[in-house]
Amino acid sequence: MAMNRVQFQQGMSLHEFMQDFGTEVQCALALEKARWPTGFHCPAYGWTGHYRVHHGSRTLLQCGACRHQTSLTAGTVLEGTKLPLRTWFLAMYLISQAKTGLSALALKRHLGVSYRTAWLVQHKLMDTMSQADAQVPLQGQVLLDDAYLGGERPGPGGRGSPNKVPIVAAVSLNQQGHPMQARISALSGFTRQAIAQWAGLNLQPGTDVLSDGLNCFAGVIDAGCAHSFIVVGQRKPREMEILKWVNTVLGNLKTAISGAHKAFRFAKYASHYLGAFNYRFNHRFDLHGLLRDLLGNVARGRPLTERDIRQQAETRD
Repeated sequence: MAMNRVQFQQGMSLHEFMQDFGTEVQCALALEKARWPTGFHCPAYGWTGHYRVHHGSRTLLQCGACRHQTSLTAGTVLEGTKLPLRTWFLAMYLISQAKTGLSALALKRHLGVSYRTAWLVQHKLMDTMSQADAQVPLQGQVLLDDAYLGGERPGPGGRGSPNKVPIVAAVSLNQQGHPMQARISALSGFTRQAIAQWAGLNLQPGTDVLSDGLNCFAGVIDAGCAHSFIVVGQRKPREMEILKWVNTVLGNLKTAISGAHKAFRFAKYASHYLGAFNYRFNHRFDLHGLLRDLLGNVARGRPLTERDIRQQAETRD
């Protein structure tokens, strides 16, 4: 059997990571370059001329025109952090390079921090991955399928189970029929309105969608997409060759969740975990550059507090 070049690509080794980002100075230089690729620009005035002001262990960049001071982390995902940059970079490396992701408990042990700190770091990075990936809608030929997260606790089964979170999985294919991008998202329910709203955010208008014929999937038409379907009936997913790739991605998701997490709050935090899975899958062709891309997203991302994360989760609960 031929070797799968995507699966067996080199990626970034831990030794290479430590060579590039093993010191606080190296991490600071990398963050500054990611935030200002063409050089510093004052966030208040836009001026490029600046000088550095040292306050103990902190270094601030002061605009030469308006004298506005900013730090490397202000206005980024890392705003307000008390952790060394080395700890953040190691967390980015571990979360991005692990195929199944990483639980907060495992991250705690790797970083040498408290569980609460590891949980917050993990969710800030997963939110960043989710937000960045959502900016690129799927297009072309897209396979669509429905599934559920959860359902392991006692209670009624079936589609109406309160223990389950409905999700929709979409995979775009290239002209050779190979999977390119994936988007797995939590839904409020399997209704035409919910699918139309999801499609409006995640599919490019004009996308050709193929599904298994679930009634609600007609909602993609309301978002300006074409829809065709195959009636599955009593056939099992493995018997539907044409829907193979979306079922494969759902299988990978199940493996990732069971391999990395003993449990998590499906209803509250599904969007973060699914967003991180999407991000890793969609960057799988360049594992070596995945950390660089994530660093860029962190440098340009929005500041997020623990209160923000928990309030977002409450609105989805």
